[in-house]
This record gives sequence, C-alpha cells and structure tokens, in this order.
Amino acid sequence: MASLKDLRGRINSVKSTRKITQAMKMVAAAKLRRSQ
Repeated sequence: MASLKDLRGRINSVKSTRKITQAMKMVAAAKLRRSQ
C-alpha cells in the first residue's frame, strides 16, 4: 500500500504535468493561428 504522502505527491505531479501539456497545446494553437 502506498502511503498518503506518496499518493498526494503523485496527484500533485499529475496535476502539474496536465498544466504543462495544456500550456503546450495553447502555444501550438497560437503558432498555428499565426501561420495561417
């Protein structure tokens, strides 16, 4: 069994990676709009 600390750390890392992927998607969308 993973401890609560481990689970919280995992959840936090998942949330941060989601924020990063969302930011990358927004940047890619902005680049596409500029190129069109």
